Amino acid sequence: MNKPTAVLGLLLVVVFATSVSAKPVDQPRMQAAKSDLLSARAQLMQADHNKGGHRTKAINFINQAVAAINRGITFDRRNNHANATALSGVDQPHMTRALDHLKDARNNLEQATPDKGGFRAKAISLVNEAIEEVKLGIAAASD
Repeated sequence: MNKPTAVLGLLLVVVFATSVSAKPVDQPRMQAAKSDLLSARAQLMQADHNKGGHRTKAINFINQAVAAINRGITFDRRNNHANATALSGVDQPHMTRALDHLKDARNNLEQATPDKGGFRAKAISLVNEAIEEVKLGIAAASD
């Protein structure tokens, strides 16, 4: 094999490898929101249970939001859209971190493209409800 052919072959391998690794993440904002929700749920699961039922309600809202995100991603794939307050929580680190993750999830959902068959909007609504429940849980434990 001569030198120009070897160089051309190597160049083709590099170009092919780059194009394969450069594949965009499927639904990056929706996936990020889902990750944030799962992190929030993990924090809530570790939090003390003395939150007047609000921690449990927030977990349920998170579970529903994750399900809505999954349905939105599926909807998007099927419809060929794939390319296209200061709270005192120092004594409640898990609740505070869960609240932060929920806010991050909401932000990611709000920045995702809206064409998810209504499931993205439903997930935002559920995340907002979870945020309110976490805030109420922090307040209940502080009383």
